[in-house]
Amino acid sequence: MFIVQVHYCLYNHVSRSQGNHLICLEVLDYSEVLDVTLTSCSVAFVYLVQFPRFAEIVHLTLPDGTRRSGQVLEVIGSKAVVQVFEGTSGIDAQKTACEFTGDILRTPVSEDMLGRVFNGSGKPIDRGPAVLAEDYLDIMDSQLHPIFFLIVMCVFQIAAQICRQAGLVKKSKDVMDYSEENFAIVFAAMGVNMETARFFKSDFEENGSMDNVCLFLNLANDPTIERIITPRLALTSAEFLAYQCEKHVLVILTDMSSYADALREVSAAREEVPGRRGFPGYMYTDLATIYERAGRVEGRNGSITQIPILTMPNDDITHPIPDLTGYITEGQIYVDRQLHNRQIYPPINVLPSLSRLMKSAIGEGMTRRDHSDVSNQLYACYAIGKDVQAMKAVVGEEALTSDDLLYLEFLQKFEKNFISQGAYENRTVFETLDIGWQLLRIFPKEMLKRIPQNTVAEFYPRDSKHYQFFPLPAKF
Repeated sequence: MFIVQVHYCLYNHVSRSQGNHLICLEVLDYSEVLDVTLTSCSVAFVYLVQFPRFAEIVHLTLPDGTRRSGQVLEVIGSKAVVQVFEGTSGIDAQKTACEFTGDILRTPVSEDMLGRVFNGSGKPIDRGPAVLAEDYLDIMDSQLHPIFFLIVMCVFQIAAQICRQAGLVKKSKDVMDYSEENFAIVFAAMGVNMETARFFKSDFEENGSMDNVCLFLNLANDPTIERIITPRLALTSAEFLAYQCEKHVLVILTDMSSYADALREVSAAREEVPGRRGFPGYMYTDLATIYERAGRVEGRNGSITQIPILTMPNDDITHPIPDLTGYITEGQIYVDRQLHNRQIYPPINVLPSLSRLMKSAIGEGMTRRDHSDVSNQLYACYAIGKDVQAMKAVVGEEALTSDDLLYLEFLQKFEKNFISQGAYENRTVFETLDIGWQLLRIFPKEMLKRIPQNTVAEFYPRDSKHYQFFPLPAKF
């Protein structure tokens, strides 16, 4: 990447647009001089600009007619520091024209965005026409409240399965319209390779979910700065669909680790003081501006549920990216490498997984009144089973008690029949609870200490032959 330094003035006429009008500001007649030096980020220093504004959008026009966009990062008197989104590679310093728009970064939004594919800058890449904008919205502005949860580690099959099977919960009192037209998905992929991008596109198209998906793809070879704005473009589009079109929108962001790495790269190029492991000290605030753009707005029927996905470097949950994300979000689903190596799909480790909002969305009238008790008992039995498995490796199976053997049996069947699920298997919550009771019947009633006796008396004797342990094969 390069850094463009503009000494004196870029041009004899610096144009500034306001609304639909173009105003030309006369500038002193200096010669055009551009010095290009190598740097780690695409930044242009423009001198003697009249009235530059912070966060203002700048358009660069190359000699061949190609247009690139940038944003003012810093204003020092008449000097403007401009971040070029598409990079400065290939810019002719002597023949490049520049236009200061006088406006911030806005993205065109429309309901017609559903079923379309865009790059990380919001431009169509599916060979379709440009979207006829119903409005232009600020990608940084949001008046939303925090909601949902996080998925750690990047498992693209799980992300695609969520898009295939996601829908509205029929028990929700807040949802007035359960039709498929009332539900939409905004999917933003950051730093992915061509194979992964092709997988998402083909999977959505083959399963008929593309009509309800707005897809943003930022490839690994795209400019780093583009990765910074991709999640904000996706969330701005989701807010329009949710609060203007009154749809219930699911936003999936993957991979947030690529986003954080891009943030670190840009911060290093600006020579900012680094924080832990080189990440900028404001990364917590920056991530919060993304994660908290989810929820509901009073007076609107639409809603936004956000599922960010990130990769833990070296499987380290104390790494700054998952660590800070865990502080902001309302829960996490932990995808385990060891379960994946044992061909268990989805490889979800339930012990470190949690949801701080689950208690408000389960129980009688929403799922089933035994939901919370069954969940607590399954967690406890699985945790004890893990401890027994570790003890078995030390003392041997012969030294285990009869209760320990029951926990080992439960551990194996829990991972095989409860966690494991086919990629195209659409299991309901009620079927999952029935499987949980089948597993709990491994133990005598006296060992189920986390479930009230009246609940045990009602559900423990039930015959659940209607749902046998025959998990569907995973299809990728």
